[in-house]
Amino acid sequence: MKLFIFVIFLLMINPLTQAKTLKIGSKNFTESYILAEIMAQLAEKVGEASVVRKFGLGGTGITFQALEKSEIDLYPEYTGTISEAILKKPVLKDWKSIKESLENENLQISLGLGFNNTYALAMNKEQLAKLGLSKLSQLKKHNSLTSAFSHEFVQRKDGLKNLSLHYGFKLKNVKAMEHSLAYQALSDGKVDLVEVYSTDAKIEKYDLVLLEDDLNYFPSYLAVIFSRSDFEENFPLTYQSFEQNLIGKIDNKTMTKLNALVELEGYSFSQAAKYFLQGKLVKSKISLWDWDKILLRTKEHMALVFISLALAIIIGIPLGVISAQNKYLGQFLLGANALIQTIPSLALLCLLIPFFGIGPKPATFALFLYALLPIVRGTFTGLKSIDLKLKESAILMGLTRLQLLRFILLPLASPSIMSGIKTSAIINVGTATLAAFIGAGGLGQIIVTGLALNDQQMILQGAIPAGILAVAVHIFFELIDKWIVPVALRRN
Repeated sequence: MKLFIFVIFLLMINPLTQAKTLKIGSKNFTESYILAEIMAQLAEKVGEASVVRKFGLGGTGITFQALEKSEIDLYPEYTGTISEAILKKPVLKDWKSIKESLENENLQISLGLGFNNTYALAMNKEQLAKLGLSKLSQLKKHNSLTSAFSHEFVQRKDGLKNLSLHYGFKLKNVKAMEHSLAYQALSDGKVDLVEVYSTDAKIEKYDLVLLEDDLNYFPSYLAVIFSRSDFEENFPLTYQSFEQNLIGKIDNKTMTKLNALVELEGYSFSQAAKYFLQGKLVKSKISLWDWDKILLRTKEHMALVFISLALAIIIGIPLGVISAQNKYLGQFLLGANALIQTIPSLALLCLLIPFFGIGPKPATFALFLYALLPIVRGTFTGLKSIDLKLKESAILMGLTRLQLLRFILLPLASPSIMSGIKTSAIINVGTATLAAFIGAGGLGQIIVTGLALNDQQMILQGAIPAGILAVAVHIFFELIDKWIVPVALRRN
């Protein structure tokens, strides 16, 4: 009974808010953050609707699904990505044909923002001169080069695979990693070749040279506002503001400058956006520790952990009891829960998006699934370890099955049950950081932003509180353990 009172307490943690909003999303790289922030600030200035920022949603697949599911209203995208990765129609090269194709899907794109951020491959200037390279077609003679590409570039159709076929090279040592980390790997001499975006500020910082796309493989990647077809109807004033202040206003030089403000000079996405809109750069830089943001993300993280854990306790303990009482059904339940553990966390989150959309719902459900196994197995093990003679004695005393379970079996199994709950709680604290990739917030949001910027200070702002939270959760459940587990069992 004490345990279930505690579970109800956990469920009361979840804050509920409802508001009519304009939801603006972004992918998890610097330029997307900046463009989305510019849109958000313009929308806030118009005041037509309150603005919710759902930034850093991961790659194209996750962000596009969020748009389809109405979890976001718009986000910055590129025409090349839309034709290749979303519409799966690489033959669509021009803006007009892409727009017409999207109309069948109840989606729309704006006119271009003014710059073309296409892909390119780059190398260190010294290494390039040493090998005598200047064009992509020359790479087929240098297949031994070590390369580092983003996960998305490795997988997408207009990425590495078809690029290799187009130019006839086959790189033997390819590493997939976060785009921002590839630059550091190149600077450290760990890789020779990376993929870049033509507006990357770090091209100049690391003194890189772009290999000429001499066989014209890469399509145009014109930056546009990607939204559903009803965006103009629902937010006419905001739409008009975007047309007046964004369309055709950002050239390649301007976008590179905005990227440099964030990646090289340490300004925030918000400050870079204000610089573009107001023409003035605020002198103050990002503080080392943004305590307001850390507190907000910690609250979101705790909600994800405790709500999912409470659901896992409510479902997991009865499943553990059933598993202990029925041999064959028990093995099936334990096996099914073990199977869930083998699914990579990010893959499971992506699989849940079509059913729950993005945000806390799919993240909470995924964490609930991961938390089940330790609780089910802990309950199963605890009940199975009880001496059969104790059960028989209780039955002879006239106890019903329910009374036997309530007053004898569960109290005796409580140390094992609590052990499973504590394990699940700690696992959830760590796994919840991945929820940031689907817009669920939490401390992972800070870590993901830090990864996008290759900013170790920012990564630590998320990682250290997550570690402290894990320790705090452990201490918290040790105290709960003393309340729930009978005194005699604690002494032993």
